[in-house]
Amino acid sequence: QVQLVESGGGLVQAGGSLRLSCAASGRTFSSYTMGWFRQAPGKEREFVAAINWSGIITDYADSVKGRFTISRDNAKNTVTLQMNSLKPEDTAVYYCAACTRGVTRRVYEYDYWGQGTQVTVSS
Repeated sequence: QVQLVESGGGLVQAGGSLRLSCAASGRTFSSYTMGWFRQAPGKEREFVAAINWSGIITDYADSVKGRFTISRDNAKNTVTLQMNSLKPEDTAVYYCAACTRGVTRRVYEYDYWGQGTQVTVSS
């Protein structure tokens, strides 16, 4: 089992940057695919980025490609989402998630979820 805790959210102006971190408990962290999702008010939770167990394979939603970077440190049990050139439409609660499958965008394929961290981008 994996417990996930996100941090790093906050309020930033459009064009700015934020770095989200997700700390995981459990000795099997390195075996999980890790993903970031987000949910804006009144909208469904949507895929943002994912990274495989080794960090070699990554995937990004088209809306964030070229602006966001996902990375992981298996020695520290952490996964990070570096967000640059932020836009007001990036405003959402961001969730870290873990799954036992390969890199996937499907919400239902993720087994463990954090509580989320709020990101607000002002125009």
